[in-house]
This record gives sequence, C-alpha cells and structure tokens, in this order.
Amino acid sequence: MKTIAIIPARGGSKRLSNKNVLSLGGIPLIAHSILYAQKNSDIIDEIYVSTDDAQIKEVALQYGAKVIDRPEHLSGDFEPTVSALKHVLESIEINVENVILLQATNPLRPQNLLAAAFESYEKGNYDSLFTVSRNHQKLGKIVENKFEPFNYTIGQRSQDLEPLFYENGLLYITKANLILNDSIISENAYPFELNSIFANVDIDTQDDLELAEYLYQKIITHNS
Repeated sequence: MKTIAIIPARGGSKRLSNKNVLSLGGIPLIAHSILYAQKNSDIIDEIYVSTDDAQIKEVALQYGAKVIDRPEHLSGDFEPTVSALKHVLESIEINVENVILLQATNPLRPQNLLAAAFESYEKGNYDSLFTVSRNHQKLGKIVENKFEPFNYTIGQRSQDLEPLFYENGLLYITKANLILNDSIISENAYPFELNSIFANVDIDTQDDLELAEYLYQKIITHNS
C-alpha cells in the first residue's frame, strides 16, 4: 500500500496568468511542491502532477514528477479539487492507501511539517488531516451599513478572543478510498495546527507572488 503525493495544477489562471510556472526564488512555482515531496521520500512513494497544460507538464517532468493528463471536463473553473485527485487514482495501477495533497499555490512549507503531520495522522488512525492556523483578527459582518462583531465584543482585547482557526491550504492527507468517494476532508478529519508565516501565502495575485518571493529570500534562502 503506497502513499503518493498529488499536485493539481491547471493552466489558464485568470487573475495571474500562467501562475503555476512563474518564477519564485528562481524556479517555477509548481516545482516548489515537487521538491518538497522529493525531500520527504521516506513518506512519499510517488509524485504525480495533474494538469491540462503542456507547459506545466513539461516543467513537472523536468523536475522529476509523473504527470497525469487531466481531461478538459475536469479542468473547469468550478471543478472541485477532489475530481482531479480521483482521476489520478483511477488512472494509475498502483495500490494507494494515502494521498498527500500539495497545492502548487501554497509553495512555502516548513520542512518538518509533513513528517509531524503524517505521524499524527498515523498515530490517531485518522482518515484525513488538514492544516489550520489561528486567526487573531477581530471579525464581523456589515449588515445594512452597520458593523456587527462576530467573534468579539466592542472594546474586547485581541488576546482575549475565543480562538478561531482557518484552513490554510498547506497540506492535506487523506485515505485514497475517501477520495474515491468524492471527499478530501471527512467529518472527523484531524485539524493539524500550524502557526507559521507561510500559512499566509496562497498565490492568486501578483501581490501574493511578491510576498512569497520576499519570504523565500528572507527565510528559506537565509536558512539554507
């Protein structure tokens, strides 16, 4: 029973053209997730990129990943990620137990993240795990031009807020049979808490890419 990494990467991004192959730290964006998976080869047996784009395919092969050509009907803007993962599982012939989803648009991850998360996943015998981060903001809604606090009362100190968390997108681990039943995160999925500045990086715009470049140069290059 294998553990594989799948990196979904469509072409045709509208807000940031060709974002999955844009340079970050001198290498294409998608390559960061491929290299991260390769550095965790003690956990990951195979690395697959699911794409509908020839340029992304070329880069993925260049960096040593296997490529599954995603059909057009699974490549639309509103197609859920799980459909790409399911297509990969249905296209390969190896017996897969666990799928590690690495999103190309979340390229910066602490090196020890996967090892720590996978240990929790196995020890707890979970069927899925995803990374979350604490939100320290005072949140509210605007209703009829009035601000209504959601997670605090006016005047309350930030440090006294009830903890809220958000799905940061850095890492997902899921049983293959769950994906084959059209789900990535089950009802009893384990929320693995990660408090890292990398959780703020999700590349969808030029500003996001510039933030990632700054953090890459300041943290990763400095520590390597």
